[in-house]
Amino acid sequence: MSDNGCGFPAPGLHSFLFKPIATVGGFEFNKVMLLALITTLLVITFFTLAFGKAKVVPGKLQMIGEAGYDFVRRGIVYETIGKKDGEKFVPFMVSLFFFIWIMNIWSVIPLAQFPVSSIIAYPAVLAAIVYVVWVSLTFKKHGFVGFFKNVTGYDKSLGPVLPLVMVIEFFSNLLVRPFTHAVRLFANMFAGHLMLVMFTVASWYLLNSWMVPAAGVSFVMAVAMVGFELFVQAVQAYVFVLLACTYVQGALAEHH
Repeated sequence: MSDNGCGFPAPGLHSFLFKPIATVGGFEFNKVMLLALITTLLVITFFTLAFGKAKVVPGKLQMIGEAGYDFVRRGIVYETIGKKDGEKFVPFMVSLFFFIWIMNIWSVIPLAQFPVSSIIAYPAVLAAIVYVVWVSLTFKKHGFVGFFKNVTGYDKSLGPVLPLVMVIEFFSNLLVRPFTHAVRLFANMFAGHLMLVMFTVASWYLLNSWMVPAAGVSFVMAVAMVGFELFVQAVQAYVFVLLACTYVQGALAEHH
């Protein structure tokens, strides 16, 4: 019986907690970690098989790999950073995109049924990696003074409001930017999974009560949510990489 007294097992934070599969030396390894590990192996294996022995006339696997690689390269990296500066970042951005996308897709895969990105630690680590890349590139390109001007939006033409703008830009770029980069992905996957679980559980609960017609409506909503989630999962991977490319472009651009 649930806390609300009606017997409905409402989803909540407990839906995001998993018992450890194994414990080694005090380190707990759970389902989410397993899915993240499988995701890593899938991405590495796929691109190794697709491009390990690349041919002039590509096979089906190579064609799929090239299509995905080219989508990120031309559709995100080139469009944001430019072909000349962006080429060296293509492998990094492709890896980010497919890693995030597959982590998200687990939400609708039977038996897995959980988006790894809905655990804040994973988006946070990825955002931190992008943050380190952005900061290091800015220092390398502009030096310490240039870095300071870049992150504070220094512009003499602003006149008396310049100090206020610099403080706002400083906190926005160095503190708010990595936070929002991670939370955007996390929040969308968290909310999507919660809604999907709610409609799925509600369908089963109503089916075993006198409200059978309502169970049908809930089931339709659950199916619709799966389709919507598939769309959101791809969009969130796209947005995360697009923002990463925007940060890199800002680091490489001349200050003005």
